[in-house]
Amino acid sequence: MADTPERIVLARLPRGADFSFDIAPDATARAALAASFGLLALRKLRFAGRLVAEGKRDWVLHATLGATVVQPCVVTAEPVTTRIDDPVKRRFLADMPEPDGDEAEIPDDDTLEPLPETLELAAVMAEALALALPLYPRAAGAALPEARFAPPGVAPLDDEAAKPLAGLAALRDKLAGQDEPEKDG
Repeated sequence: MADTPERIVLARLPRGADFSFDIAPDATARAALAASFGLLALRKLRFAGRLVAEGKRDWVLHATLGATVVQPCVVTAEPVTTRIDDPVKRRFLADMPEPDGDEAEIPDDDTLEPLPETLELAAVMAEALALALPLYPRAAGAALPEARFAPPGVAPLDDEAAKPLAGLAALRDKLAGQDEPEKDG
């Protein structure tokens, strides 16, 4: 594994060659990240890739984020282990377009970022990890119990009764039965 500096001054990188990096935080750094994200554990974490010059002043980061995270199940609070292997791409632009006015549309390309003087690879790694974490981890077989609420003396609605068109089918069938001529016997 290469010895990658924490901070990279992009102006000092040679434009003619890619800059490779490989970050694998130690147990103390992983524990700090786990605590900041509310994880039960962050067993493995690796961020490896390269920075490639684009044009005269811009840079593109291509990387892979690998992690093994343990989160509490949203239903049972039991530990849920997830393996993350995600590609990461960021484009650092020297002339990042500024939004106009009070409101701005989100650009179609969500990889664009303003070119910093110093690139903090650990911060990019942490952001990529935050974006890759499962939002609602569930243990195998975990399901929310059915919730049924009603005032005293009133039968709670079930899923079938709550459907807005459920009564129309019964009415249609009843009306269809009235339109049929009676058979003589």
